[in-house]
Amino acid sequence: MIPTITAFASSPDGGQGQARDMRVRWALEEVGQPYDVRLVSFDEMKQPAHRALQPFGQIPTYEDGVFTLFESGAIVFHIAEQHQGLLPNDPAARARAITWMFAALATVEPPIVDREAAEYTEGDKPWYDEHLATVDARIRNRLDDLSRRLGDADWLDGEFSAGDLVLVGVLRRLEGSELLAEHPNLTAYVARGKARPAFQRAYSAQYAVFTDSQMAAA
Repeated sequence: MIPTITAFASSPDGGQGQARDMRVRWALEEVGQPYDVRLVSFDEMKQPAHRALQPFGQIPTYEDGVFTLFESGAIVFHIAEQHQGLLPNDPAARARAITWMFAALATVEPPIVDREAAEYTEGDKPWYDEHLATVDARIRNRLDDLSRRLGDADWLDGEFSAGDLVLVGVLRRLEGSELLAEHPNLTAYVARGKARPAFQRAYSAQYAVFTDSQMAAA
């Protein structure tokens, strides 16, 4: 059965490909698995039918007739386990790739998301500048460590893996910021991920949803 994922009917990111269904689309494209997309509005995301799939009323979700999953990292992990191409066959290398998936989502992403939330919700507060400086310091610490670990390698641990896919997706949230630009090797790492044909196909598919929603609203 062709899996079905959910995505924003009208993404709030303005077509930048930052919504988390992008990670799932990219993983499916990497392994050559066709998929369907069910678009949901913000109102539909909060309804019982969607909450039965995603209890927090978010996207993406994943259904393939056997598994019903939510959380983009868990979905990417499932795809990687079910198909060749995103996890190494060697058990030790496989474990390391999975570790990098967890590190991307649990260690690198949280302060980046905190920064985005502060920009949207605290920009007019008197403590905003001080708080932003604190968050940026946390991000810099993570990026410093990550930059040292990556060095001049193309990918985290040999060949491209699900760990790289998830981490590139996380780092893309800093594109255009001085935080990422301070580390040329990380900037190049993100560019390599974006240059992959599977990423390009996933991005085009997600961007098409944005342009269609814009045309519908016009």
